[in-house]
Amino acid sequence: MKILVPVKRAIDYNVKVRVKADNSAVDLTNAKMSINPFCEIAVEEAVRLKEKGVATEVVVVSIGDKSCQEQIRTALALGADRGLQIDTTESLDSLQVAKLLAKVVEEESPELVILGKQAIDSDNNQTGQMLAALCGMPQGTFASEVSIADGKVSVTREVDGGLQTVQLSLPAVVTTDLRLNEPRYATLPNIMKAKRKPMAVKAAADYGVELASNVEIIKVEPPAQRSGGVKVADVAELVEKLKTEAKVI
Repeated sequence: MKILVPVKRAIDYNVKVRVKADNSAVDLTNAKMSINPFCEIAVEEAVRLKEKGVATEVVVVSIGDKSCQEQIRTALALGADRGLQIDTTESLDSLQVAKLLAKVVEEESPELVILGKQAIDSDNNQTGQMLAALCGMPQGTFASEVSIADGKVSVTREVDGGLQTVQLSLPAVVTTDLRLNEPRYATLPNIMKAKRKPMAVKAAADYGVELASNVEIIKVEPPAQRSGGVKVADVAELVEKLKTEAKVI
């Protein structure tokens, strides 16, 4: 079984995000970049399936300029077998990304596609669902547990009412939630081995996908600063402030 794992280059979750002075975008100058945390969980799950003997090959794909090769190499160090960079400098929205990934699925013919449920920069939670629709594959989103047997994948997913288990025929698309696993750390020997693992580079334009984004960013603003707390003399004053100022009761 071949597993395809799309990964995204995003600002490291430990970094305090800054907005450009003209409010046009997030300031990436000297910002530490990493694999999107949900994508890292997807890589870990694919590697675990390979270690169990369920999968035979794990292929990692990332879309972006040359800088995203760093994240592909990280995924290779975590246990993936080979990488693919789809080279483009365009700023793509979820639909363009899903269309490019659909072309990769057509080319690679994986039995399973595992990707993060969302990226922590755009927070759209769209690409996995769009990819499944474009490929005509069943989908299991927000997976907290994945098991494969008899040509089917069982996905336990988190919903508002608790947990729901769905069984999908392969090939299928699965998106990962935080509780699926805890990604391992890449060891130094595996980091060195990753440098010798194959990584192909293909131009995004070669896939015949319209790369112009249909999404326009009007303005980017940082979260509003929280105002300081106030002390109240008694419960009656607290209730009054909750009614008149906070307007929560």
